[in-house]
Amino acid sequence: MKVRLKSITLSALALGMMSSALAAAELRFTVWTGNEAHLSMLNGIAESFKETHPDVTVRFETIPAGDYTQKLTFQLAGGNPPDAGWMMEDAASTFANAGVLEDLAPTLNAADGYDLEDFSEAAMGLWSGDGKVWGVPFSTSPFVIFYNKEMFDAAGLEDPLALSAKGEWDMDKFQEVAKALAESSGKWGFEFKDGQGYDTRIMHALMPPIRAYGGDVWANQECGFDKPEAIAAVQQLHDMVFKDKSIVPPGENGDYFSGNSAMTINQISRASLMSDAGFDWGIAPLPTGPGGEAPVIGQAAIVVFTAGQQKELAAEFVAHMTNKTNVATMAQFFPPARNSVLSSEAFTASNELIPAEQMEIVGEAIAKGKVLPSHERSPQILAAMKPRVDALWRADANVEESLKAVCAAIQPLL
Repeated sequence: MKVRLKSITLSALALGMMSSALAAAELRFTVWTGNEAHLSMLNGIAESFKETHPDVTVRFETIPAGDYTQKLTFQLAGGNPPDAGWMMEDAASTFANAGVLEDLAPTLNAADGYDLEDFSEAAMGLWSGDGKVWGVPFSTSPFVIFYNKEMFDAAGLEDPLALSAKGEWDMDKFQEVAKALAESSGKWGFEFKDGQGYDTRIMHALMPPIRAYGGDVWANQECGFDKPEAIAAVQQLHDMVFKDKSIVPPGENGDYFSGNSAMTINQISRASLMSDAGFDWGIAPLPTGPGGEAPVIGQAAIVVFTAGQQKELAAEFVAHMTNKTNVATMAQFFPPARNSVLSSEAFTASNELIPAEQMEIVGEAIAKGKVLPSHERSPQILAAMKPRVDALWRADANVEESLKAVCAAIQPLL
């Protein structure tokens, strides 16, 4: 009898240890930010998940933005999938059509107080269909102009925010002030997003002026790079680089955040870099053009990968991460797709580095803007574009012929 009791006791202990081991879990979550403020916020959200899942930890893995989609693809193909992660808008259709994203709708609809309908219909467009949800947007972030107010003041120029308030902030004024700033300061007038407009940020460099001119890069399966609007927009950029010498050229680093360029284009998540900038700065809308106001929005969502080993748990974490409370927390860096948060005073006051009246610019741009273009063959399209766009950025390049070459390369893929 004693032996039997001992056996039962040992068995119960073993089962308890197994149960404990099974209960403990670590979720792998890929992101492209290495920013300490962003990661601190994300880790705080992960810590709050322990209130309902005390034995679950979340490990955020940073993959640089320029390599993100490719390396994520390799992880999925190589049998080393993360459980969840961020997903860029240009990859949404590719990954959804490949069947590698889990349908989150059942988990989100079952989550207490989640209110999936609070997300704007437009924001969900890339990430849902036929009652399924492949991703939840955590950032619907319009591009804005960051400007160095001290450089404008030193040159005796009105800054972009003041010009916008007067209705004078258009592409012609943008070119004019960028040239004047470069001449007066000996620095650069403008730098493309993160200094990568000729490489990984090609679309971020080209889309804002093309849409300001009333064009597009592709729509309805037709290439738009060779249309008059796009040609005029890109020709203006080309002139600014090589004639005005006001835009940082290929191979050089302007580094707006260190005070070496008067303006750049970016999203408010980069405001976290400005706390140590050492100069007065502000944000303003993108310049308008012949096509009128044309805000451009970059979007990213949170997804769960079907190849992951903990899909249900990962989906529950996505529901937690994108509930109303946590969306409001993330809004300081990532403009929300939840209408209730976007329309609140809490949003305009969410970023201590950006005044409320300037945060209103972000909300207005979300309401009026269009997301960057996406396509199920985006990786192939961008790869086909790259050498043709590279050829564009030479001083003697024929802009129209270069853009026609882009269309010839990508049209079969559209």
